[in-house]
Amino acid sequence: MTAVERPYGSWLTPITSELVVDGAVRLGEVRVDGADPVWSELRPSEGGRTQLVRRSASDGGGVDLLPAGFDARTAVHEYGGAAWWVRDGITWFTNWADQRLYRLAPGADPEPLTAEPPVPRGDRFADGVLSPDGAVIVCVRERHPVGGGGASAVRNEIVRLAADRPSEPEVLVTGPDFVAAPRFSPDGRALAYLRWNHPSMPWDATELVRLDLVSGESTVLAGGPAESVSEPRWTPDGALWFVSDRSGWWNLYRESGVGGGAGGVGGAGGVEPMVLLDAEIGMPGWAFGSARYAVLADGRVVFARQRDGYDGLAVREVDGTVTELDLPFSSYTSVLAAGPGAVVAIAGSPTAGSTVVRIDLSAGQPVATTLRPPRDLGLAPEYLSVPEHVSFPSPAAAPGAAERTAHALFYPPANPAYRAPTGALPPLLVVIHGGPTSSAQPVLQLGVQYWTSRGFAVVDVNYGGSTGYGRAYREELLGNWGLVDVADCIAAASWLAEQGRADPARLCIRGGSAGGYTTLAALVRADTPFAAGADHFGVSDLAALAAETHKFESRYLDRLVGPYPEAMEVYRKRSPITHVDQLARPLIVLQGSEDAVVPPSQSEVIVEALRAKGVPVAYLLFDGEQHGFRRAENIRRAMDAELSFYGQVLGFELPAEEGIEPVTIENLSTTGAR
Repeated sequence: MTAVERPYGSWLTPITSELVVDGAVRLGEVRVDGADPVWSELRPSEGGRTQLVRRSASDGGGVDLLPAGFDARTAVHEYGGAAWWVRDGITWFTNWADQRLYRLAPGADPEPLTAEPPVPRGDRFADGVLSPDGAVIVCVRERHPVGGGGASAVRNEIVRLAADRPSEPEVLVTGPDFVAAPRFSPDGRALAYLRWNHPSMPWDATELVRLDLVSGESTVLAGGPAESVSEPRWTPDGALWFVSDRSGWWNLYRESGVGGGAGGVGGAGGVEPMVLLDAEIGMPGWAFGSARYAVLADGRVVFARQRDGYDGLAVREVDGTVTELDLPFSSYTSVLAAGPGAVVAIAGSPTAGSTVVRIDLSAGQPVATTLRPPRDLGLAPEYLSVPEHVSFPSPAAAPGAAERTAHALFYPPANPAYRAPTGALPPLLVVIHGGPTSSAQPVLQLGVQYWTSRGFAVVDVNYGGSTGYGRAYREELLGNWGLVDVADCIAAASWLAEQGRADPARLCIRGGSAGGYTTLAALVRADTPFAAGADHFGVSDLAALAAETHKFESRYLDRLVGPYPEAMEVYRKRSPITHVDQLARPLIVLQGSEDAVVPPSQSEVIVEALRAKGVPVAYLLFDGEQHGFRRAENIRRAMDAELSFYGQVLGFELPAEEGIEPVTIENLSTTGAR
């Protein structure tokens, strides 16, 4: 193929918005029922609903479990997760439309197990598990009371209810602001669970508690004000495994006794470190149902660990030695035991989207079998940009402090059909993940390749506060949101421009949710290097968000910014809307009309301010969308509108062959494209 010369950004690509969404599914979680794997698929082509798929281990056939009109998705914490579970062919799930809990037996219609609450969708269920005898379920219930009352009136509890018939849930745990991961002991006499209170988030400070279901006595086994505990999991011998960051990294531990142990934590056996690495096994608990390790029947433990931006899979042998597995994956979102010597995982790589795989470890060397293959995109490998993990210097977090090091995944432009004019440098998109304690994932994302195959460079920034680099790195953002994240994103763009890998005159920044806030905060700086930005449902007014957001995050800003309302002046100074007089760069804003996490008012206030100033602005409000876009037609429009925006602002032509509908940019004619 002879490459055609064409300006960066205007390259024709097979990775269109249609390809991104056509037949696309987002794999969520995987379970194992007997020998059969079951997994969830978010399907944009079906209005964004989540379907459950069961694959027969005997004949390899797959079948959709949920009939039309049902959607296995919970609104607990608004971010959901762990909305379904399975055993012996029976499926239990929370239905998105009414948030009631349902039981689905083979060949039958879903049967509601919980009553219609007084407030529509007011009782929400998640993170359930069956008792060893299968008679009852315990799960998290989030209850929204009649009359509202704001975030403080919402109750999060652990409840118990019958597994096979409608019943009134019995409250087992109430009082903490939040609870998660209720798990039965093998004999069914005890329950382990997590709890935490405002203003902490689950990656800040949680406690692992053992509840004796006979006596009602509770014992704190691990955790505290400076320790994040997650993923409690019992083994048949009665030991309780869990993930903790007490070492500074989310590593694996085991508690093997009950009662008051050494140091007031654990029991007679106390807490033992089982895997200690300078790497992250755990992940931040934005959603329920994290599964980063599996205990096999022979005592070995298979776990995922993140280091330098990439995941790997490893095995802890019975004697304590750790062996890294040679597998072609760089991201693992679920790892579960699947019979003797095997696990089932959702895994992906930079050149292949997430897939469900069975990894057999019985023969020594791991053997991976694909159970749910990724889409066949029909793309030559040369169209895919493979990310490079980069580290770069960034300013100190405070005057007098040492210069910091930040991290990112860098994607260069990739398209074998085109070359840029001699001496030209590509425009750069600085991508900011949400969270803000999430991280950039090194797995094939067509939403990134959409840009790189057109001639954009992309840098996905793991700024201070991101997961994957230890607790100390996460805590760099405490009190510094709007400072450290902005500094690291500017540093990433400036460093790449200095390296000759991006055009310093065409640096752009984009992000969603918390990333949208960082986008706005970067654009209102007087010294911003960015030519334009895209704000996807981002925060513009911190004080307004603190006053009106949902319970899970209603005190999050206390740690990221300062206690509210005592630190009101800090909130004012850090809010992009306060500094809109300094915002002179073109901006596109995309927002869902039913977003309960970042309400539309957060976007509308910044859009109105830019309209009044005469700054180029485009605004798209997507009816019926929540926090993030799930419907195929809206995902397509958002992507193509953003591309049209950059083309108009940066001055390159879109490929006419695609027929992309231009987005309307108000005030652009008065200032002209950059």
